[in-house]
Parts: sequence; structure tokens; C-alpha cells
Amino acid sequence: MIDIHTHILPGLDDGAQTWEDTMNMARVAASEGITTIIATPHHANGRYDNIASEVVEHTKHANEQLIAAGIPVTILPGQEIRMHYDFLEAWYRTELLPLANSKYVLLEMPSSRIPQEIYELIHELKIMKLKPIIAHPERNAEIMKNPERLGELIDLGAFAQVTTHSLLGGFGKRIEKSAWSLCKNGLIHLVSSDAHHVERRGFRLREAYNVISERLGRPWETYFLNNAQCVIEDNSFGTQPASVPIEGKTRRMLSFFHKN
Repeated sequence: MIDIHTHILPGLDDGAQTWEDTMNMARVAASEGITTIIATPHHANGRYDNIASEVVEHTKHANEQLIAAGIPVTILPGQEIRMHYDFLEAWYRTELLPLANSKYVLLEMPSSRIPQEIYELIHELKIMKLKPIIAHPERNAEIMKNPERLGELIDLGAFAQVTTHSLLGGFGKRIEKSAWSLCKNGLIHLVSSDAHHVERRGFRLREAYNVISERLGRPWETYFLNNAQCVIEDNSFGTQPASVPIEGKTRRMLSFFHKN
């Protein structure tokens, strides 16, 4: 399995704080069947700034330690980039990173709203041949209230990533309901852990995929698994399954999900 959104690099944000934390997280990831992890420390969120060169250097050092410790996990560089006023300028200053040297960029919105500027940003990124992935939209208050707003962003060219802990109830029933609703309506393209710590907020990726298979069907599990692979290979996502089973019946998906 591949996890495209984690906070495994030490001392950069509110994730792993020490190299011991990083190694422990990697060991747990390996035990769950995760082979590749994209490190996505917070950047430009008002509290943390982790520019591209620093993340790349930390990632290189982390992989050296993983090899020395015999832990069969590879870490690839990325960032969880908060929307900010000079996003495009920062990109051209090479301060920002895509995920795993691909065209995919992990984009974080405020939890309370959808910034008006995101519409123009998605448009500009698309012109630049970049593919924005919106991190954990199920936890955005505006999307929770009006899920169709996420559909609008997807129609513009964005993709969306749901968090394992949201699907498994780790953030409460309301967010859990939001996460599954977005999945069932074809508005989610990726599943990842957003892991921060072994005990406080681990991976739970295999557990989430198992529940997805039970609730949505094996084709959806395969779709999400394959899309994570597409990120690190810089390929286009596959076609979503056409329907999802609900209580023994089949429900057709909404028609406004994005295809790339």
C-alpha cells in the first residue's frame, strides 16, 4: 500500500517530533503493509513553513536511516500546502513541492470555509499542468454543509483525498458521516492516513480499505489503491466504479465527479 499524506518527518510540524518517532511510525507502517509513504509536512499554514529544499533533505536523511535500520519502507517528498496569497509566486520560487515529484499537489483549505481564491488557483494550476488534491474535505465545515461545493471544485480540475480516521470515526460521527457521503457520491479519489504519531494518530490504512471493501465494494477499494499508485508514478487516475451497493441494492453515483 501507498500512503500519500503523512507527517512522518521529525521536528517539522505537529507530526513526528524525533527520529525515534519517525522510525516507530515507519515500523508500524511496514507492519500494516505500507511500502511507500509520501511525507507531507505542513507548509504556509500560519504556524509551520517547510520549504521544498528542507523537506527534500529531511526525506533523504530519513531514507538513509530506514535502510540502516532494515525497515522496508520508502519515504518520498511532498508538502501539505495551505492556500496562501502568493501560492503561485512561491511555486516559481521553488519553495513548494508536488507529491513524489509528480504533477499532483496536496492542497489544504481552512477547516471553516472554502476560500474564494481557490477557484482561480485551481484554474491556474491546471494551466500549469498541475493536479491539485484537496486534503480531507470531509472536515471542511462548508463542504460538510454543502457537499456539492466540493463537486464544483472537482469539475474545475481538482481531486479529493479522504482520511482513514474520518472513515473510521476517529473525528466523531459528523465527520464520519461526511466522509462516507462524499465517497458514496463519487467525490473522493484517494484515501490516506494523515498520520501524525503511532499512538495519537496512526495510519489505519489497511483497516480503512477493509471497511471500504465491505461498504462500497471491492472495485472501490481497488480504485483507491490504484490511484495512490498513480500519484507516485505520475499517471492519470482510473475510472471510478459506476455504482455503489447500499443495503443490498445498487445506487448510481452522482454525475459530476471529475475525470482526468
